Amino acid sequence: MEGQDERTTGARAAEDHHADIYGEDGAVLSSFLARIGAAIADRDTLTLKHEVDDLHQSELGDLLEALHPEQRRALVELLGADFDFSSLTEVDEAIRMEIVDNLPNAQIAQAVQELDSDDAVYILEDLEKEDQDEILSQLPFTERIRLRRSLDYPEETAGRRMQTEFVAVPPFWTIGQTIDYMRDDQNLPERFSQIFVIDPTFKLLGAIDLDQILRTRRSVKVEEVMHETRHAIPATMDQEEAAREFEQYDLLSAAVVDENERLVGVLTIDDVVDVIQQEAEEDLMRMGGVGDEELSDSVFSTSRSRVPWLLINLLTAFLAASVISLFDRTIEHIVALAVLMPIVAGMGGNAGSQTMTVTVRALATKDLDIYNAGRIIRREMGVGFINGIVFAILIGIVAAAWFRDPNLGGIIAAAMIINMFAAALAGILIPLLLDRFKVDPAVASAVFVTTVTDVVGFFAFLGIATWWFGVP
Repeated sequence: MEGQDERTTGARAAEDHHADIYGEDGAVLSSFLARIGAAIADRDTLTLKHEVDDLHQSELGDLLEALHPEQRRALVELLGADFDFSSLTEVDEAIRMEIVDNLPNAQIAQAVQELDSDDAVYILEDLEKEDQDEILSQLPFTERIRLRRSLDYPEETAGRRMQTEFVAVPPFWTIGQTIDYMRDDQNLPERFSQIFVIDPTFKLLGAIDLDQILRTRRSVKVEEVMHETRHAIPATMDQEEAAREFEQYDLLSAAVVDENERLVGVLTIDDVVDVIQQEAEEDLMRMGGVGDEELSDSVFSTSRSRVPWLLINLLTAFLAASVISLFDRTIEHIVALAVLMPIVAGMGGNAGSQTMTVTVRALATKDLDIYNAGRIIRREMGVGFINGIVFAILIGIVAAAWFRDPNLGGIIAAAMIINMFAAALAGILIPLLLDRFKVDPAVASAVFVTTVTDVVGFFAFLGIATWWFGVP
């Protein structure tokens, strides 16, 4: 009962501490930042350590992102060996590099020895090759080999995200030997849910869940109760594909194997959650044409990353403008067309964006493939046609009443149907074509879909008006 009271008290203390850091909106409280800032300004190391000692790595990461750059550097300097390096996995790359670049390699080498291998790789992978080599040379041989092997795998693969700490035993051991081994070995991972079974060459034979070990008598051999590892992940598999394996089969962890099916690491659900969030953010940013931009990036680097797609948009805008210029005489005769034509293009652009967003996401999750593409295309064509009719009726009535001209209402209604139908087709066909030619649809689709809806919208509206009113 006394132990339970202590645990309850500890939990309440943790909740109170959390409440002291974040406001109702989830942002770091200004009062907490003020206390940290004052301690940094006074170089009050004792107060600073007291304030951050119980912070989770994610909370310390939020604090680092909320501080000014000079305060971050001072915080890391004052904390010294007490600084939790795992918090660097929770911050933007620009902030992580800013902090690491101001630290001596010897301090980084000392710190990464205390981290899980996946966190250590996350910090080391962005460093210059010379700095990586210098840091790795100061590590114990076994740890150096493990980290070097992970760093040798391509970026954004399972090999980069895996932990090299795992528990593996031979098939001829008994359950009792396995339990004794786990009790005696001081170098086991902090948390694990599976024990892997390997042969003398480290080839993966199977796995045993911890709950199975607890239910099995000590005298039973491992090979009698182990199960086949059905979802071993190749180390070279793209991390997004690996995350999809976890999602499809509800995995908590999975063995990572090399090209010879030898066990080299384990991928865990906490790493996969980070991958899913990272990939989702990348897709969203790319669809907006902002690449890998982060909030901590400088004004110059942010501007430079946005210019290329803005330039492409400018060129496509000139294409749409050239279509309008073909009908300048029509617009001179009927000024109302200049007022109404942005409505047609804007509605088409929004409809195209809706279809494009669904298509790009379906391609990313592999829900859209060659087998169901035809059915999805027909569905989007139907949606485009029906929505076109609905909004054609609405905008036709409004335009006719606004300008007291039923002809204008009919013209814009016809153009709306054509453009909404074209938007639906463009929204699904353009991402499919880009994906077919190995171009990331999340990056390139938006600008082409917008161009199609602008060009078709302007051409349909002004072309029908020119024909109907007989403008030479």
